Amino acid sequence: MLTEVSLLSAFLVGLLGGVHCVGMCGGIVGVLSMGVPQQQRSAAARWKYLLAYNIARITSYTLAGALLGGIGWLAAHWSGLHQLQQGLQLLAALFMLALGLYLGGWWQGLVQVERAGGLVWKRLEPLGRRLLPVQSPLQAFYLGLVWGWLPCGLVYSVLVWAIASGGPLHGAMLLLSFGLGTLPNLLAMGVAAGWLSARVRDPRTRRVAGLLVILFGLYSLYRLIQ
Repeated sequence: MLTEVSLLSAFLVGLLGGVHCVGMCGGIVGVLSMGVPQQQRSAAARWKYLLAYNIARITSYTLAGALLGGIGWLAAHWSGLHQLQQGLQLLAALFMLALGLYLGGWWQGLVQVERAGGLVWKRLEPLGRRLLPVQSPLQAFYLGLVWGWLPCGLVYSVLVWAIASGGPLHGAMLLLSFGLGTLPNLLAMGVAAGWLSARVRDPRTRRVAGLLVILFGLYSLYRLIQ
């Protein structure tokens, strides 16, 4: 079930996962930033576009969290099996361990999950192309909604967590917390790409982030066996 600790953990996973976000989405942020109309490239206008992209991206995450949380709730309640809910929580904890190994660079199994998500992205990506070049913050918002469905092992791991969260509202809150955690890195990527990329690509940064996420997974397992 969802707790304040879970929301904080989701936020920290998003924040620590910045080492992955910058590698996965940093190029996209850079391209989108450069695509802003020449006459609107002042600092204030640039921030409007960046905020529009990212608010929409987080909105997509939140909707996906609500959907997966609802599916998990229906599965557990229709079956009437408490064991199913525990099984979902166990799966979420294992995904968290896999995510930590992925971020730390010790195991790349989640790449296969991203490839599976690519099947969905093939259908959505043409929608994003139709919105280019971006001419207004509203258009940037629409493009951000599409961007939120980009295949990402980090997001998928938290979505599995949402399945075990206890319901659609809980799933939405979990993904909202995660999305807010990713926000600082991706906003900074839009204005300081070179400096930030050099910091988060440092293997030591990745290992520290991976170890902390593994600790979240181990904590979840500990709660299950209490």
